[in-house]
Amino acid sequence: MIYSRNASRDASGATADLPSVCVEHYQGAPLSFMTVIATERLRALTEVAAVIPTTTRTIKQFKRIGLPGAPWRFAVTTNGGNILDNGVPDTRWRSSLDAEVRSGSATLSQVNAELLSRIDDSWATKFRVADHLFNYLVVDPARQPADFLAEWDAWCRARGWSASQQGRKIYSMPDAVCKSRAVAEVRRRLQDSGELAPEARLLAAGDGALDAEMLRTADAAIRPRHGELEQLGWTSPNLTLTPSAGILAGVEILDWFLTGAALATREPVLS
Repeated sequence: MIYSRNASRDASGATADLPSVCVEHYQGAPLSFMTVIATERLRALTEVAAVIPTTTRTIKQFKRIGLPGAPWRFAVTTNGGNILDNGVPDTRWRSSLDAEVRSGSATLSQVNAELLSRIDDSWATKFRVADHLFNYLVVDPARQPADFLAEWDAWCRARGWSASQQGRKIYSMPDAVCKSRAVAEVRRRLQDSGELAPEARLLAAGDGALDAEMLRTADAAIRPRHGELEQLGWTSPNLTLTPSAGILAGVEILDWFLTGAALATREPVLS
């Protein structure tokens, strides 16, 4: 539902003639935008649903965003590696997750070293470590070796990790770090506190391979006609597809959430 400056195009490739507002700045410059319609829908959704922002962004990257309807009690960042409770990272959740990664997977240092031995700067332009949990590359897809992702993913899977690509980014992720697990924990906490009814349905949206498990385990899910899951042709029995791609899909997703959110209960909504 948030788009960079070069993403405001509809399914035909034409620029969507919709007024937009900046919701993220980076190094003093505007970076990401939402349509005015989408901001209005998100504010309306916050009034009838327990919205849980859920992202692969690091804590620092997430805090750059000024989303309408905020603040929310909980947010999930770093692909489920961190749960923010009123903006504060939950150290118990993170400590438990770190222990699980250490006991069942190759270490981040081992994965980093192996990855760096396989790349060069002719096609991999950046290497980053995200919140000491996983790493990602920024690549030039036109120069990226055709067999790199498959070979790297195979190496990772034998060691309790996996690799996936979303546009120019290639993520290497430990199996224990998963959005759906963090979302289930937040849902449990909201139910235990009485903020969420036990029968409330879980609605989710996403467009990347790292969103697939979260979408699959939701009561109902939606994805846009763009992104990695669209390229993979990924589907699930509980899944709805938007009619449009690009910035128009963001509005369609929010309309879908509003239709699905019951006024009598507060349903967790993830994106």
